[in-house]
Amino acid sequence: MCGAPVASLDSPQCDHCGARLATVACPSCFGMMFQGAKFCSHCGAAAARTEVAADSHQPCPRCRVDMNAVVIGNTNLCECPKCEGIWADTAALQQICVDSEKQSAVLGLPTTVHDPQALNLEDNIRYVPCPVCQKLMNRVNFAHCSNVIVDVCAAHGTWFDCDELRRIVEFIRAGGLDKARGQELAELEERRRALRAAQTAGAWDAGTGPVGAFGHSRERYDAWDAGISLAASVLRDWLVK
Repeated sequence: MCGAPVASLDSPQCDHCGARLATVACPSCFGMMFQGAKFCSHCGAAAARTEVAADSHQPCPRCRVDMNAVVIGNTNLCECPKCEGIWADTAALQQICVDSEKQSAVLGLPTTVHDPQALNLEDNIRYVPCPVCQKLMNRVNFAHCSNVIVDVCAAHGTWFDCDELRRIVEFIRAGGLDKARGQELAELEERRRALRAAQTAGAWDAGTGPVGAFGHSRERYDAWDAGISLAASVLRDWLVK
């Protein structure tokens, strides 16, 4: 438009005249592609982007301008023409996650899940409204370990600032969701062990033992336990014979 130099092929707009330069067009990694490019510079996939008529006007949570309805590959999304943010409803995001995990399994992509300690937060945090219900959305570290902070409306969908969706796809392909599931299971197991230890300690402190709920004293429990051990010993000897 004006001939000014561009900082990178991912720049969504010209810094000099504001002309639109790049859009999200990659159906594989959802990376930004320079307008006119046929293949994604991030993953090599062919461009697949179609702008369609929107069923309703939804304002960008950041810029408050109407978002464009786009189909990238086979995924329906909404994109802000100004800040290049992406709005994905719950069904669309679920499909992206499933497809990305399938791609990882088929292609055998390298695993490079980032260190949770490397999380960088914005200097000036600003909560933004859901474009559907207009309620302020929650800021969430996607999958609790992706290092990508997204804005989530539990009822309607997720907002991704420019290039965040591509980073999420890379995280999923690197096995990030499997790691998140493993961490969640480990945390649940640790809580279960802590709860059982606390319950056992509380029962002994009360002088009732683990069966105190049935009204047994600690002495009766010891005798009962010894009786079970004796019975088990007798049964074992009988089976051996």
